[in-house]
Amino acid sequence: MRLKILHTTTYHFDQPVPYGLQQLRLIPKSRAGQTVVDWDMQIEGGRAQTEFTDHHQNRVSLISFDANATSIVVHCEGTVETADLAGVIGKHGGFAPLWFFQSSTELTRAGVNVRRLARGLRDDHGEDLPRLHALSARVLEEVPYEVGVTHATTSAEEAIEHGCGVCQDHAHIFLAAARSMGYPARYVSGYLMMDDRVHQDASHAWAEVHVEALGWVGFDISNGISPDRRYVRVATGLDYRDAAPISGVRFGAGGEAMSIDIQVQQQ
Repeated sequence: MRLKILHTTTYHFDQPVPYGLQQLRLIPKSRAGQTVVDWDMQIEGGRAQTEFTDHHQNRVSLISFDANATSIVVHCEGTVETADLAGVIGKHGGFAPLWFFQSSTELTRAGVNVRRLARGLRDDHGEDLPRLHALSARVLEEVPYEVGVTHATTSAEEAIEHGCGVCQDHAHIFLAAARSMGYPARYVSGYLMMDDRVHQDASHAWAEVHVEALGWVGFDISNGISPDRRYVRVATGLDYRDAAPISGVRFGAGGEAMSIDIQVQQQ
């Protein structure tokens, strides 16, 4: 399937910003199951300073704000060819060793809530894939999808306490539980072509677990499936902070407003 993607992020500032710097992880990876045909990024109110590949093999663009900018717009547009591999990415590669993905983070700490959620899964399901799909279903049952309750810094433990969350929360809970059971696991940010709409106001997130016989395998907890040809992987990491589409700092007083418009459709 050939997917056309448009992604525009706009920041408006109450007062001119004397200095700002952002890291952008907005360029998809050509990997198993997807090939980037073309990709273009345009910046208004700032300029690209450099581009590098981080330790997760994400392509990172570093941009600075124009002096005294009152707005900045990042517009990405491109085409990605995808195939359905039933979520299987395959063998591990890259700079970070496999054991690194068993590391806990502030957002994926396995505390009392996560361990309770994962209890019994090792004994009830003898094979890796049935066990991990059962974990995915249990996360969604315990924490139904609902927007507006959690935020970017909500941890897995906190999301379970809230009793609802979004795809980012589902991925963090799943990662915490999978790692507590001994699996290397990583966070994925990217795009999903929706069946009922073209315009979206956020990118999507899911998880991947390394299974010995298969390599990395994806699990979209929010939708209860493994990623298929409607999905485009952009960035990976230990949690959201490693794979966030945009992160950075700015100097100056005043507030800011951000809007996102994403379009994903079959070409």
